[in-house]
Amino acid sequence: MPTVLRSGPYRFFFYSGDRGEPPHVHVERDENEAKYWLVPVRLQRSHGFRRKELSQIQELVEANVEFLIGRWNEFFAS
Repeated sequence: MPTVLRSGPYRFFFYSGDRGEPPHVHVERDENEAKYWLVPVRLQRSHGFRRKELSQIQELVEANVEFLIGRWNEFFAS
């Protein structure tokens, strides 16, 4: 599970077993986790986050989407 970005209390990462899925990123803080598709950016699922916090996380994903897609492509190309 490589960490690809940290922002405030959030850790953005991929699972190595996600190779066969469309580009996405997992986000965690404490025991909470969410999964966002990257093209287009949208919430796929969430556990523990409140709606307002999910909106803030989505803004972070949108602001970093090109970087995250680049890291996805680098990670799963190898």
